[in-house]
Amino acid sequence: MSASKITKSRIVVALMVFGALVGVCFGVLQARDKPPSPGTAAPDFTLNSQEGSPVSLHDYHGKWVVLYFYPKDFSSGCTVEAHNFQRDLALYQQKDAVILGVSVDSADSHQKFCTQEGLNFKLLADTDHKVSQEYGSMMNLGIKKVSARHTFIISPDGVIAREYLDVKPSDHSEEVLAELTELQKTTPSK
Repeated sequence: MSASKITKSRIVVALMVFGALVGVCFGVLQARDKPPSPGTAAPDFTLNSQEGSPVSLHDYHGKWVVLYFYPKDFSSGCTVEAHNFQRDLALYQQKDAVILGVSVDSADSHQKFCTQEGLNFKLLADTDHKVSQEYGSMMNLGIKKVSARHTFIISPDGVIAREYLDVKPSDHSEEVLAELTELQKTTPSK
C-alpha cells in the first residue's frame, strides 16, 4: 500500500471514530427517557430531604409545586439557581407554592449545601436515580449519572401544568414565577 493510501485510510478511520464519539457524547448528555407531558398526572414519589425525613409529592396536594431537578450541589449553575429560588421564596409562598429541588446527591450533601448557601426549602435526595428517571431528567455522563436541569410546575390537583427542559439558572426563578402567575389566573388554588 502506498503512503498516500495509508494516510487517507487513517484520515477516514479518524473521522469515523470522531463522528462516533460526537454521537456518543451527544447521546450521553441528553436526558434519558421522556419527561411527563403537561396535562398528565405528575408521578408521585417519596424521597428523603436534607433533614433526612421522607417527603412525598402527594403531601403537597392542594398546593402548587415547583419541582426542579439539578445536577450537583455546590456547582456554580446549581448554586445560582438555588440562590434565586431562595431569593424569591416569599413570592412563591404568597402564591401558595412550594419549591422542591431534586438531585442524585445524598441527604447529607443537601444538608451541607443548604447550610452553606442559606437555603430554606426542601432538597430531595434521589440517590437511586428513580425519580429523575421517571421525570425524564437523568443524564449519563459516562460513569456518573446526574439529574438534568429540568423544572415542572405541578398544579394543586397533581397535574403537570408546565415543563422547562431548557433551563438557564440565572433567570429561571423569574421565568417560573411569571408562568405561575399566568397559570393561577386560569387554575386557582384549592
